[in-house]
Amino acid sequence: MFKFLFLIPLVLMLLWTAYLKQNNYSLAQGKQGFMYIGVISGTILLGFGLLMFLLQ
Repeated sequence: MFKFLFLIPLVLMLLWTAYLKQNNYSLAQGKQGFMYIGVISGTILLGFGLLMFLLQ
């Protein structure tokens, strides 16, 4: 299960890109959204990593 966690940011970024294209925004205009996705996904991955480390 944990080996697929890298898919979370990929799927979210693909969805964000599709949203931007659908609403005629450029990728540069959606840059802050990509940063939010990266930070939130990184936090989730770090949290799961910490839990795995603590519960081994």
